[in-house]
Amino acid sequence: MGNRFIPAVLIALLVLFHAQLWIGRGSLPSVREMQQRLDEQLAKNAQDQASNNQLAAEVRDLKEGLEMVEEKARGELGMVKPNEIFVQISK
Repeated sequence: MGNRFIPAVLIALLVLFHAQLWIGRGSLPSVREMQQRLDEQLAKNAQDQASNNQLAAEVRDLKEGLEMVEEKARGELGMVKPNEIFVQISK
């Protein structure tokens, strides 16, 4: 009986560890899904970082020079300087 008990316990442990590999926490499908989610998050972070850099550059331009302010005022608000005439051409 002792000769059969030890192999049975070892086989049971092997089955348990093998099941953990496929369906438990940290299983191969679970790790693959987490890796995919990580890759998506890293891509989103890179996109958001590029957007932040662009906004930071625009803020820096607004703080440093009036050219950007004038361009925005003319383009978005339709403002003109004194003694200028605003002409709008539609196509």
